Amino acid sequence: MGTLFVGGALSMTLAALVYPSMLGVETASASNDRIIATTQWGPLTELDRDFVVKVRAAGLWEYPVGQLGVQKGTSQGVIVASQHLIDGHAALDTTCRKIAPMLNITLPNVASPQQVGFVSQLTSDTKGDQFDRDFANILRITHGSIFNTVAKVRSTTKNTLVRALADQANDTVLDHITVMEQTGLVDIDQSLFQQTTPPKLPKSDLTPPPGVPGGQVLVLTPPPTATSTPVDIDKIAGASAGVTSGPNAGGNNGNNNGGINNNGGNNNGG
Repeated sequence: MGTLFVGGALSMTLAALVYPSMLGVETASASNDRIIATTQWGPLTELDRDFVVKVRAAGLWEYPVGQLGVQKGTSQGVIVASQHLIDGHAALDTTCRKIAPMLNITLPNVASPQQVGFVSQLTSDTKGDQFDRDFANILRITHGSIFNTVAKVRSTTKNTLVRALADQANDTVLDHITVMEQTGLVDIDQSLFQQTTPPKLPKSDLTPPPGVPGGQVLVLTPPPTATSTPVDIDKIAGASAGVTSGPNAGGNNGNNNGGINNNGGNNNGG
């Protein structure tokens, strides 16, 4: 691993932490293609539902990490990348919170244990240059790992709302990969190695704790200078108002999860 994380605790634990990545979506299996609900926007599969839940979970750790980067970052590149995390995930979160009730999906309010570990590691970094390097490399590896998964969901889903979210997620992930690389701190060889040879982790480490169906949902507030915009779901859904019902009973749940209405994004165990 060389000097990827000079002096950092992650030098020994990165391989265990970074898998499968930002969204925690595992390689799709045949069971993920199982249709769990029929909605007016197309069938909803297990993979579709997991994707919505874990896009949400991504924001629950990357949004506060972005806030942390604005405070602790010592290079302009890290500060800019941090602003992109806050901006991009606030917009993605708005889209998730819009489509989740339409598809009867309950959203989490806390990130997965793996993702909470990322936040804890970056919170514990003391030296500015150590934080900057850990920040850039963790985020580059996680985004690079998930890029192909986002593309798979986009190319295979038959659900119009999930497809729109995948479009937005694709643009956001690519933007975040780019700004991490522009920090000049990414060890690209190590990043590619981590992406192509990830270790296995228990499913429990990759799954956000379930929320309470019908409960309040934590809001990741857009920054005052926001440039990213949520998807216009009403336009895509083909209805101007009142489209709140979606799937048949059973489209909710599985191992996915739900809902605190607040601003800020620090309620993720970090």
